[in-house]
Formats: sequence, structure tokens, C-alpha cells
Amino acid sequence: MSLTLKEVQRIAHLARIEISEAEARTTQVHLNGIFELIEQMQAVDTQGVEPMAHAQDLSQRLRADMVTEENRRAAYQAVAPETEAGLYLVPKVIE
Repeated sequence: MSLTLKEVQRIAHLARIEISEAEARTTQVHLNGIFELIEQMQAVDTQGVEPMAHAQDLSQRLRADMVTEENRRAAYQAVAPETEAGLYLVPKVIE
């Protein structure tokens, strides 16, 4: 697939982008280059290739899921203007 100059200008018009004739030609070359690269990538036989989450085979270092902070909810809510059932009450902003 390749774009014509008229198509590039129409796309620019639809996007409400004002471009000159020279900018449209440059954009056409760049977009057609991208489309050529996509066509090359689609031509590669990927049958039997398993999808990967990352380009390198890495594993995430994990730590134990342990609580390291003490529960200070009561201390924080003691200075709050209003609380109810462990939640902070705030004034209504939207009418």
C-alpha cells in the first residue's frame, strides 16, 4: 500500500492540519516508507513462533508480600474534620 500526494493532502485536511505542497511530499515519502516496512514485517513467516511478552527472556525479581508499616488509620482519622466507618467525609462539590 502506498499513498498518493492527493491522499496525504486529504488526510491532512481531515485532521485539520495545514501543510504546504513540499510538506505533503515529504510526509508522503515518510508514510510510504513506514508502509513498506510494515509490508516487509508482514512478509516474514512467523508460523510456529511463540508470542513473547518481552524481547529478552527475563523474569521479575519478587519480594515476599509482607506488611512492613503499622496501621495508623486511627491516628490519621483522629485529626480529620469528619469520618464515618473508617472513611473520610468530604463536602459535596458538585450540585
